[in-house]
Amino acid sequence: MTPSRSISPRLREALRVCLPLFLAVRLGLLALGLLSVGLLPPIEPVSVPGWPAPPVPDPGWHAAITAWERFDALWFLRIAEGGYADGDGSAAFFPLYPIAIRLVSAVLGGHPLAAALLISNLAFLGALLVVYDLTRAERSEAVARTTVVLLATFPTAFFFLAPYSEAPFLLLSALALWAARRGRFALAGAAGFGAALTRNVGVVVAAALAAEAFQRRREGDRVLGRGLLAAGVAAGGTLVYLLSWQVRSGDLLAPLHQQATWQRRFSLPWDTLIQATRIAVRYVGATNGPYWLIDWLITVPFLAFSALALARSRWAFSVYLWGGLLIPLCYAFPDRPLMSMPRFVLPLYPALWAMAETLERRRIPRWAAAAVGAGGLGLLVPLYVNWYYIF
Repeated sequence: MTPSRSISPRLREALRVCLPLFLAVRLGLLALGLLSVGLLPPIEPVSVPGWPAPPVPDPGWHAAITAWERFDALWFLRIAEGGYADGDGSAAFFPLYPIAIRLVSAVLGGHPLAAALLISNLAFLGALLVVYDLTRAERSEAVARTTVVLLATFPTAFFFLAPYSEAPFLLLSALALWAARRGRFALAGAAGFGAALTRNVGVVVAAALAAEAFQRRREGDRVLGRGLLAAGVAAGGTLVYLLSWQVRSGDLLAPLHQQATWQRRFSLPWDTLIQATRIAVRYVGATNGPYWLIDWLITVPFLAFSALALARSRWAFSVYLWGGLLIPLCYAFPDRPLMSMPRFVLPLYPALWAMAETLERRRIPRWAAAAVGAGGLGLLVPLYVNWYYIF
């Protein structure tokens, strides 16, 4: 167990490191998003049932906000305002983020997009603080500093600040494991419950909490019962959502069945990677070829660092990391096997520990890695804003 310390000094230190980083990335992406509108010939916007896509082009300073309303963001806003509907694909989007949007929007006088952005931004700042403190305890201060820099400048980190559920999920999942490592299993269970209500991979948090309980028992701590109870509470988040669909439509597994809306099919993870590699290599320079290559160039190195992370990680972090990787790898879109993987890996911070330790060991300055990530952001944000298929 990490020795207990006063919360206030830790929070002050985390804020001193994370708040300037958050503000720099937030302001940079705000400017980049605004400048990206109309920079490329836009692709036709894709509306979702019950929520029309904003027009493109849409001149004006308001584009600094509306530029982020793309792809899945429309689903979250539609669900927040109009609720779920049977058979339209909405079941694939877990409910906690839309519920939060609806509540905050009511406070703001009926502005769901502003509410979604406010929630995501505050959640991301909170997530940086938790990940920093957790990493400092599990690794070192230097690795913690590098980890949050890597997290904030990852090529797809703009999803943390867009109307997507990645930031709330990262905050809740990191908080669950932070609490479990300190023996605060009531908080761990509550945060895990929230994570499981936020994304379909949230059930992995329950498995990670169970793994921590078993490892602590092996180390001689008498926390198995409390740890497994926390894991059960966390798993309850997924169960509650599934049961809501059983009551609503008679289909307990509707959130899984509606993955077919995006033509995802079960695939063995190594088959997904083999097919993705073949396509990425075959279509370099061809029309749409960059999509496959972008997916591959982000996902495969991330997998390599995830493998390195296994050697030094506790069971809980390994379960969380690899569970979060294998679930999306097992449900692939055949024509673009790694579609959305660059976004799905965002909350899997234990892989960034391995990356940060490699940088520290080889004395590569963290700003160099941040520059590479910022270059990726500079490429992907204009594509996302102009409706190119970065989702």
